Amino acid sequence: MSDASQGLRLYNTLTRTKEDFVPIDPRNVRMYVCGPTVYDFAHIGNARPVIVFDVLFRLLRHLYGETHVTYVRNITDVDDKINARALRDFGNEISAGTLSLNEAIRRVTEKTADQFHRDVATLGCLEPTVEPRATEFVEPRADGKADMITLIQSLIGRGHAYVAAGEVLFDTASMPDYGQLSKRNLDEQQAGARIAVDAHKKNPGDFVLWKLSSPEEPGWHSPWGRGRPGWHIECSAMSAAYLGEVFDIHGGGLDLIFPHHENEIAQSRCAHGTSVMANVWMHNGFLQVEGQKMSKSLGNFYSIHELLETDTFGGRKWPGDVLRLAMLMTHYREPIDFSVRKLEEAENTLRKWKRAADLAPAAGGQLPAEVVEALSDDLATYAAFQQLTQLAGEATDFGGSGDNTAAVALKTALTFLGFDVGATKVDEIVVAKAIAERLTLIAAKNWAEADRVRDELLAKGVQLKDGKDPVTGERMTTWEIKR
Repeated sequence: MSDASQGLRLYNTLTRTKEDFVPIDPRNVRMYVCGPTVYDFAHIGNARPVIVFDVLFRLLRHLYGETHVTYVRNITDVDDKINARALRDFGNEISAGTLSLNEAIRRVTEKTADQFHRDVATLGCLEPTVEPRATEFVEPRADGKADMITLIQSLIGRGHAYVAAGEVLFDTASMPDYGQLSKRNLDEQQAGARIAVDAHKKNPGDFVLWKLSSPEEPGWHSPWGRGRPGWHIECSAMSAAYLGEVFDIHGGGLDLIFPHHENEIAQSRCAHGTSVMANVWMHNGFLQVEGQKMSKSLGNFYSIHELLETDTFGGRKWPGDVLRLAMLMTHYREPIDFSVRKLEEAENTLRKWKRAADLAPAAGGQLPAEVVEALSDDLATYAAFQQLTQLAGEATDFGGSGDNTAAVALKTALTFLGFDVGATKVDEIVVAKAIAERLTLIAAKNWAEADRVRDELLAKGVQLKDGKDPVTGERMTTWEIKR
């Protein structure tokens, strides 16, 4: 464990203050982050917490040791939206009896979960230590790990939940300090479950722990009938299964504070009889697209996959590390305006950093203390990036001969932060074909497509230079590797 670990300070949403981080057990620092609900491809708003808490995971591993940090990020694969997507995509097969609803749900969730994993890997994110799926923690398990049905039984037994109209509901009035995370009084609470406020609730804020399933819906057998869990109980079970009743850090987006995280706390504390669920609660800020709230109705709703693989945003594809840097250029707790201009700024910055890092033979140096210090101040990535820019300037001024310590430090820091700093590899045949295609497009005055070809090459580190052949006077294009 590094001595620098004593300097880590994190903003705790629960207390609304920045605090010294003191792990429960420095030999096993434990963090849980809410993962995706896999009914559709993850959108760019989903990418922000994945990237932010990947940086924190990397920092914790640096401070406490790679084997001393447990990072759990779940997959939610039981949800009414998933059921609806399965019926939409496979309704004909289900009606014809050639495919069961459960099989259709599995197809939907496997496809979207696989795509999520490919997308976040391209964004430079490490795999979490454990990635449980909600469907694996509904019923009591052979290994004795926490499960949803047992947690619900405990809540009923302790007087914190009740059965009404075929559902099991959490009794919010049974918890005197319910609402500490969101700082809402119980009288101000709205329904925290994915169901309407019904007459069978004792209090309007009571939320569902278990609901009955119709024959056409997926379900599990339970003491309260065949049904499925509510949204919040999933994370209470999965976090307890791998991190225990009380752990160090719980993270997610700002939108999850209420009702999801508030209700997680209520369930976990009341089921286990603990004063807290997690000691530190961290939340990243909201994301807008070009100054507007992201929504399908506005036509500005983009998946990670679209940004990486299509030209739907800004007329071009964007490399994963450019998306990563664009997300981290704004402090994680602040709102971020995701724009083409921000991506272009990130791309230009990365190109300068990588060009300077290429002057180093390998990323074998020590991580700069200034970078660690910046990140240890509540993940102050902007301050860390100022250090990278300074190192890039020093490395470039030094040049490529001798022991370029600044370049080595820069390459080490970029690698640590999840950016690809491998030497640029260019297939000259592919470049030649692209140049020929672009010249044909220029001859046809198809300027937009010609620019697209140029920009795609630039994203791969290849910069084109247009000119005239000094002998024939014909247009010619040369290229060079440009970081």
